Amino acid sequence: MIAAAIAYLAFTTFVAGTVWRVVVWARAPVPFPIALTCGQQNAAWLENPWTPAGAACRLALEALFFRSLLRNSVGQACSLRPSSTRPGERSSPAFLYRPALSLWAAALLFHICLFWVWLGHLRFFVDPALLGPANRFLDAALLAALSFLFLRRVFDPRLRYLTLFSDYLPLALLATVASSGVLMRWWAHTDVVAVKRFAIGLATFHPVAPVAVGLLFYIHLFAASALVASIPFTKLTHMAGIFFSPTRNLPNRSRARRHVNPWLAPAQIHTYAEWEDEFRDKMRAAGLPLEHQ
Repeated sequence: MIAAAIAYLAFTTFVAGTVWRVVVWARAPVPFPIALTCGQQNAAWLENPWTPAGAACRLALEALFFRSLLRNSVGQACSLRPSSTRPGERSSPAFLYRPALSLWAAALLFHICLFWVWLGHLRFFVDPALLGPANRFLDAALLAALSFLFLRRVFDPRLRYLTLFSDYLPLALLATVASSGVLMRWWAHTDVVAVKRFAIGLATFHPVAPVAVGLLFYIHLFAASALVASIPFTKLTHMAGIFFSPTRNLPNRSRARRHVNPWLAPAQIHTYAEWEDEFRDKMRAAGLPLEHQ
């Protein structure tokens, strides 16, 4: 029953950690909109939303299609063409930006494949079984997208310098979960009936020990549990944090509506008349003019 205890512990850690994160984000003061937009006021309803409905649609595009990542660009130094320089002037290097769609495509492909895999795993937790999609191309695409997300951190010197252990850990756990699952699905087959009995026992809080499921299943289960438990404490928590980002979830109407900081304490004002009353004798002795005698 160690496997069931680890699964329950991982799920509890995930729920408690995510709730804690959400509460902390929800309590953070945001006195005025700081939306990142492409214009001011009523420039574009979706690009520059000034209503809550427009901000919600913009946030939906961000969550579903990675809108900001689609606009990712990379800088590249290049020399100017001779026609762009004046006669007798030496050509100088220029820094140009070009679209970088590889990261957006790999991230979108990875999330689509991950959602499809999650949808297929639902058949283990319900009875009768729901749709259980299995596709070699999707499994290959999932592993390819994971490989790209890992290798870009290894071969890009600037990105490698900024990468921490907390960035490699989720990728390693995801790779372990995905590779062990692919191996069990297509090559080292396991007892699906025993796995489903174990999963339904977890869902109904009547866990049963898995029998004859093989070592790969335990590797898959423990890696998945570690991945789920680490979500609130790594960058994977962006799955909830994106909805609390003030640069995306607020309408841009700072010029149309006055925003008063509700957490700002009222300033203690000391008027000139009060200041003169306080120093009247000293001002009179120094010969300074007084408004009120």
